Amino acid sequence: MDATVRGPAAVEVEGATQDSRSLTTGMLFVPLVAARDGHDFIARAVANGAPAYLTERAPDPEVAATALVVRDAALALRQLGVLARGRIKGHVVAITGSVGKTSTKDLCAAAFGSHWRTHSSAKSFNNEIGVPLTLANAPHDAEAVVIEMGARGIGHIAELCAIASPSTAIVTTVGAAHLELFGDLETVALAKGEIIEALPIDGLAVLNSDDELVYAMRTRTSADVLTYGTRGDVRSRDVVLDAELRPRFTVESPWGSASVVLGARGAHNVANALAAIAAAVGRGAPLDVVADALARPQLSPWRMEFARTTSGLVVLNDAYNANPVSMRAALDGLAALPASRRIAVLGAMAELGAGSIEAHRAVGECAAALGIEVISVGVEQYGGTTVSGIDEALGVLRERCLGPGDAVLVKASRIGGLERVAAALLAG
Repeated sequence: MDATVRGPAAVEVEGATQDSRSLTTGMLFVPLVAARDGHDFIARAVANGAPAYLTERAPDPEVAATALVVRDAALALRQLGVLARGRIKGHVVAITGSVGKTSTKDLCAAAFGSHWRTHSSAKSFNNEIGVPLTLANAPHDAEAVVIEMGARGIGHIAELCAIASPSTAIVTTVGAAHLELFGDLETVALAKGEIIEALPIDGLAVLNSDDELVYAMRTRTSADVLTYGTRGDVRSRDVVLDAELRPRFTVESPWGSASVVLGARGAHNVANALAAIAAAVGRGAPLDVVADALARPQLSPWRMEFARTTSGLVVLNDAYNANPVSMRAALDGLAALPASRRIAVLGAMAELGAGSIEAHRAVGECAAALGIEVISVGVEQYGGTTVSGIDEALGVLRERCLGPGDAVLVKASRIGGLERVAAALLAG
């Protein structure tokens, strides 16, 4: 990293952050310019314990910390990620796909963590900021690092792989998410497949055999390939959901079979678990140990969170994000719940491009076919009861006199902020 040091050169840092609010003592502060200029928070970061910071400005002599003066802090962060990757001697697992990236990341962290000291991306840190920060914050003794990668155009995944140099890569699905940005599914597949092309010859590609565009990526690498799904190397059978949507199933693989009680809810998470199993066991973890660990993953918030109020109302909070595939999976989960009434509070699915109206209409038809009542927040195409905002949605829910035996699903793209509906229901 090309930087001019101002202040004590012999300073030790432990990790990095771009957020002065989340900074802990010993971390390097990286001021980025976005809606707000991170340089305005350097003094706060140092007061919170940062011994050093990057800066594109002349250092303030009143700030008692080492300044690393760079021309471009964002570029310096990416270079820092490359340096951090260089000290990681174990597995670096990268995950992408239109649906299921974060859940698969969480399950992979559990699977690899059953056998190796494992660090994984926080939240959905999956871009040119989150990926280098994940690497920079990996403990020195980490034996595996699990990273999520997103893309908003051709070349984005390749750029992230240039930072992370993954040794194992997983592609979950190629779907209609972000079609406004990509145009068509073939372009999505081209972008997502960059993760497979980045693998070294001794790498491992883990591909969903039930998605034709993902399955076709096996020709884009010289690395070893493992597939998962109904025709894959790693398969499931005898899938059963319990009363709280936790799947139980038997995994069959080249290494034998094992019983799994999955800690992530919804039948759709079985495929994500198979991907995690293929990656971890394919890299040498014992199948039975991995299967056991998948009962206790540390899951990211607002992904099929199951809660029951004191009155007996079940709330499914899947409000982190939404696209046509994940919407259908969530509706299937709601339909599988033993409930007297099933209501879905649905917000918009963003970035679907020209097919947006039809995609929303199809989700509404799916809900109707499953016997689910829809409260639509700002999207008439879903059908059901259309409201203008969250407060009005809550008003309609209160009119329904919800109680024991009823279940409510909350789901929308991130911009919708519908987790507030779930929070209000749980607060009573």
